[in-house]
Amino acid sequence: MKVIETARTSATPAIVDTLASAFQDDPAFRWIIPDPAKRAKALPRFFRTIVPLDFANGMALTSPSSEVATLWRAPGRSHSGTLETLRAGLPLLAALGTSIGRGLAVGNLIDAHHPKDFDFYYLHYAGVRPEYQGKGWGGAAIREGLSRAEAEGKPVYLETATESNVGLYQRLGFTVREEWDVPKGGPHFWSMLRG
Repeated sequence: MKVIETARTSATPAIVDTLASAFQDDPAFRWIIPDPAKRAKALPRFFRTIVPLDFANGMALTSPSSEVATLWRAPGRSHSGTLETLRAGLPLLAALGTSIGRGLAVGNLIDAHHPKDFDFYYLHYAGVRPEYQGKGWGGAAIREGLSRAEAEGKPVYLETATESNVGLYQRLGFTVREEWDVPKGGPHFWSMLRG
């Protein structure tokens, strides 16, 4: 049985490490930062900015040894507000460098595709360390978050640019709400909803 728990902020370095390693080969990040060596340096910086923001706006779930980490934005907090955007701007610029334009293009389109007519939990990031992928960690962490959302009677929304994840999410009760592409050769996304 996989143990999934609410992460404390003291777990931030481990969560950053897990997500940075999990997203190294993600299609969206491969497009944003095409060079693998630059991506390997940028992703820890990127997640050092994102993880505290998601702690402040929702919850993080992880396993005791950080095999998996998921970041969930609470209902009504899926979009970054003006103050949050200003605070994150310089650290994200430092993380992404010359790739900031592509990063902003992806981020803006993600925000544009979010549902506007109801509140939902937003599964912002879900990642499993590469050596633990395919062993049930991702499903366990997502099911734990889903049970918490269900207890509040809230739907859950996510998007993925990884086609192989679509089937996993469908098995967890998500349906494809929309498919869309980032222009200029960017990644293809699936927007998915459960509940």
